[in-house]
Amino acid sequence: MTGLKEYLFERMKKGTIHLTLLDPDPEKLSEEKAKEIAVKMKEAGSDAFMIGGSTGVTSENLGAAAKAVRTASGLPAIYFPSNPRAVTSEVDGMFFMSILNSTDPLYISHGHAMVAPYVAKLGIETIPMAYIIIEPGMTVARVTKAKCVGHDDIDAAVGYALAAEMLGMQLVYLEAGSGADRPVSPEMISAVKKAIHVPLIIGGGIRTPEAAERARKAGADAIVTGTFVEQCSDENVLRSVVHAAKGI
Repeated sequence: MTGLKEYLFERMKKGTIHLTLLDPDPEKLSEEKAKEIAVKMKEAGSDAFMIGGSTGVTSENLGAAAKAVRTASGLPAIYFPSNPRAVTSEVDGMFFMSILNSTDPLYISHGHAMVAPYVAKLGIETIPMAYIIIEPGMTVARVTKAKCVGHDDIDAAVGYALAAEMLGMQLVYLEAGSGADRPVSPEMISAVKKAIHVPLIIGGGIRTPEAAERARKAGADAIVTGTFVEQCSDENVLRSVVHAAKGI
């Protein structure tokens, strides 16, 4: 396989991609279930898997989940970091992300300094990414002590995104939070997309084809679904959301 960044960016040049987010906490995701979901989501058209969660992530369950989805699907497994104590070489790479609107230095840069030597030693490919939490924020906002950007505060979202690009981030991720009752608005997505020149990822609260289509048409380069994927057993519904995200 080509490098992770090359793989993702080449696909995004052709249109919006879909990323499946899985929480490796064994109480939520067994290895067998991970494999089952991986096969279903590959068949539905998902482009890669993000592995991570706000709580309960260890090097062991992270590695097990990443290995399971890679083996079952042949698609990349990307570490979506939760804390500096969990890292594994079983992933194809990681989003080396700073939560720009966290009020806890651990999630802005301190944790990165702690984990960087281990990531370098393991030779894990990293893609620098700004993670910006939008209301309601859900568990990730609480855990990271984020000062959420208001759902309608487009100026703040644009400001954070532009700052991220000026800091050298290669991806910007607007996150409403897993299980959010409303996703990032199309108006915010459109404004941020027009302001920056790096790919834009959108996640949180996207659980219908209509929501996925709105995000894609507003300018999302990648759309993430997580809680919805773990809870939905209807393969036709899964496929319809992925297809709407990708415009196929």
